[in-house]
Amino acid sequence: MSQIKKTYLAFIGGSGLYDLPGIQNLKEEEISTPFGTPSDKIITGEIDGKPIAFLPRHGKGHRFTPSEVNYRANIYALKKLGVTHIVSVSAVGGLQEKTAPGTAVIPTQIIDKTTGVRERSFFGKGVVGHVSFADPFCPELQKYISNACEQEKVKTHFGGSLVCIEGPRFSTRAESHSFRREEAVIIGMTAMPEAILAREAEIAYATLAFVTDYDCWKEETEPVTVEAVLAVLKKNVDASKRIALSIHKNIPLETKNPIFNTAEYAIMTDKNLIPSETKRNLDLLYGKYWN
Repeated sequence: MSQIKKTYLAFIGGSGLYDLPGIQNLKEEEISTPFGTPSDKIITGEIDGKPIAFLPRHGKGHRFTPSEVNYRANIYALKKLGVTHIVSVSAVGGLQEKTAPGTAVIPTQIIDKTTGVRERSFFGKGVVGHVSFADPFCPELQKYISNACEQEKVKTHFGGSLVCIEGPRFSTRAESHSFRREEAVIIGMTAMPEAILAREAEIAYATLAFVTDYDCWKEETEPVTVEAVLAVLKKNVDASKRIALSIHKNIPLETKNPIFNTAEYAIMTDKNLIPSETKRNLDLLYGKYWN
């Protein structure tokens, strides 16, 4: 079953992404969640009457490591706002020649190498649920991202796996070569559990990744440095804004998407046995299934 919803597009990424031409009614929303405090206040506004939101993943001033980001609070807060679609904008390393620095990548798969430090599910504490995650990104949202990249003439690679590591350190050469053997095309630190939480929250989610370096597999390259990454990131800021504007402009006012009902048959626990506090905390996400 698919459900038609009014589209509300949000971007998770850099703190300056919200500075788009034509944006009006800018607000900073401080949203409480049962899972703690989001990374920062959520910037909301409108462009041509359509809502748009921005959340700096690492907080303004880049205060949280990839493992310190409160992913559950971030996704819950966006759901509470009414967000239906999330575009994750991130910086990554390129693991193949075809994903060279400067390339925008729209991955279609994730290989999760995080270590379990991060809270990675809304389920637990008396409620068990299993959602489908075979295809971790929303294909319809990916089309809008791909079309926007093409429209803005940004060099883009579509497809392949993003390997997500714990961080915050960069890879060793041995690890980098190992990921290449697994045929991953890019490497990052934030796709998980962000992507699975968005799916559990029934939000369409896709990643737009900008390659800043060759990780360290390419023997003739120097080891990755923060300075080198930041230099490429600055070049990508303008492209990110142009792509964001194009996605927002072209995505329809209303959309129908099977992801909006992902959890319809996911919850295994008898609703009469779910603890009342857990029910209260998750009512925003799953109340329509047990009320």
